[in-house]
Formats: sequence, C-alpha cells, structure tokens
Amino acid sequence: MEQLLTSVTALTPDLSRRATEIERARRLPPDLVKRLAETGVFRMFVPRDVGGLEVDPATALAAIETAAEADGSSGWCVMIGATAGLNSAYLAADVARSMFADPGAVAGGVFAPMGRARADGDAYILSGRWSWGSGSAHCQWLGGGAVLYDGDTPRVGAHGAPETRMFIFPASAATLHDTWHTAGLCGTGSGDLSVENLRVPASHAVSLTGKPVATGPLYAFPVFGLLALGVASVAAGIARGAITDLIALATAKTPQGSSRRLAERPAVQGAVAEATAQLEAARAYRDAVVGAAWRVACADGVVPLETRAHVRLAATHLARTAAAVTRAMYDLGGGSSVFLSSPLQRRFRDVHVATQHMMIAHPTYELTGRVLLGARVDPAML
Repeated sequence: MEQLLTSVTALTPDLSRRATEIERARRLPPDLVKRLAETGVFRMFVPRDVGGLEVDPATALAAIETAAEADGSSGWCVMIGATAGLNSAYLAADVARSMFADPGAVAGGVFAPMGRARADGDAYILSGRWSWGSGSAHCQWLGGGAVLYDGDTPRVGAHGAPETRMFIFPASAATLHDTWHTAGLCGTGSGDLSVENLRVPASHAVSLTGKPVATGPLYAFPVFGLLALGVASVAAGIARGAITDLIALATAKTPQGSSRRLAERPAVQGAVAEATAQLEAARAYRDAVVGAAWRVACADGVVPLETRAHVRLAATHLARTAAAVTRAMYDLGGGSSVFLSSPLQRRFRDVHVATQHMMIAHPTYELTGRVLLGARVDPAML
C-alpha cells in the first residue's frame, strides 16, 4: 500500500495550490477528482474480489490525513468517497462488482435515515431528501438511509428502534440541490440530494448494522468506527497543515511594533510546541487504538465492545483536539490570519465545520462513557 500513499502525496502540491479555486467552485474540479480516483483512494475500503484495494485502516487514514493537510475540502471528499465504498462489502459480490469494479467510479451518500421506503415486490419505493451529500456532483453512485415502512407504520427492529436500510442508486436518478453555502469545507459540494418514488432493487439495499457479505478483517472492523476515524483524520490533517502554515508565517513576519520575528518570541515558541504535542498525543491515541482493533479483527474476526468504544473515543478526541490546535495557530497568526490570502483562516473555518459531524460530536463522549462505566448501551452505532 506504499504506492497508494506515494500517489496521494504526489498530488498534494496541486491540492494546496488550487485550494482557493476549490473553495470558490464549491466542489472539486473534475480533473482533480479523476487524478484522485487514479490513486485508488475512493476504492480503499472496497473488497479486492470486486475490484477494490481493501487496505488496512491505518493506511487509509494516513491517505485521508495527507489529502486534508493539503486542502481540507479535498481530504473530506477523499474520506466520503472511501467510506461510501464500504457499502460494497454489504452487497452481493456481483452487484458490488457492477458498481465498484470501474477504477474511475466514485460513490457518495448519506447514511442518516432521512428517507422513507416501502417494499414493492423485489424492490423498494424510496423517497427522501438528505443533507450533507458531500461530493455528490462527482459521484456515479449515491446512497441514502431510509426507514422501512409497512403502509404508514415504521417497521420496528430488534432493539425497538425503526428498521433502516442504506439504499444505493445511480447518481443520475437523484436531484442535487444547491444548498451548500457554508462557513467552511466550502469545496466539498455537500448540498442536499433527493429522490421521489424511486424504485430501488432490494439487492441494492444494505444494513450497515448487519453482517457484511465480504469477509476479512477489514469488514470485522467497526464500520461506524471507520467513518468516525475518517472524519477525525480530516481534522488532524487540517491541524497539521495549520501548524505548518503558522511556522511559515512566523519565520517571515515581524509583528507591528516589534523588532523580532514572530518565531523569535518565547510565547509563540511555547505555544507551537504545546500544540504540536497535543496533536501528536491525540494522533498517537488514535493509532494505538486502531492498531489494537486491527490486531483483534485479524486474529478473531470480532472487535469487542470496549475496543469499539475506544475507537470512537479516540476519533472524537482527535477531532476536537485538532480543532483546538487549529484555533491556536489562527490566533498566533494575529491580524495576518483574517485575510482571505491566508490559509490559516480557511483551516480555521474548515476544521470547525468538520467537528459538527455527528460521528465525532460531543454526545460521543456520553456514548463511550457508558461503555467504560459498564452501563447498558445500544451497540449498533459503535
């Protein structure tokens, strides 16, 4: 998998150079999508036997973080395309192959059950509108989560909650709505998408809380843990980029009224060192937890509940630490940080949009805390 990381790293100068263009376009340019697809990042979690790379989580997270360090929106779209590929592991192999075997194919979608679906023979009739449809404009396949209905009544699952499925359909069947006018991650094209009375074959509906069709340790790794780690790795990449940007600014800038460059001020030196340590400690926790979970997945094929809780906790901790570090770098930049020509203002905006994702939101601490304290918990989202 060294080639994958080498290929992504080779793209980072262009991602950085075109960050302003990406932000203004509010989506990734088609030529960058094509070049990213050629690296294989969108197929990192697709099984090998249906045309994917099936990489280990540590490699995938490194690729996501590398892209995000160059440009937050690019890293976010890499993360979304990669995690959307996990749907392929829950499809019959022939169906998955028809969607994901093409090396240029990119998938996206929203797993939150914002839609409604009712059975109709060997298919479902799906209607819904989903927010945060990142990268939808450059996808060939989209997915939307929906509650299953029997007539007008939601179908109830084993834990008493409504039964849901993720429905996968051609992107051409969806209507894309230009709703993505935001403070940060502007270049992700994360507008709404909708379908109305769309007939979706039952073979294109998956339950991400059920057992995957694909075998192997990657598919024993907790799926929502991978999603949370992906979001956190985007935030970590943004923070690493912010530290680099601040160092570049500090070595060149002499603050008004001072005879010393910013880098020569002890307060700045201490703050950069402290922020670096905080970020690296959070990254180390993520890496240790991912390594432990991966070893268990490889050996036993089942990741226990407490380990899954640590995966989610590490992701949330990393994302929120990254946001704090990015803010610290923005503050250290002083008045220079507020200009649109400064990458620090974009890093600041991007990371604080990333932290709003439900997978690493503050309630995750409560969810994981219940596991650590031995309290009853619904394990479905872990």
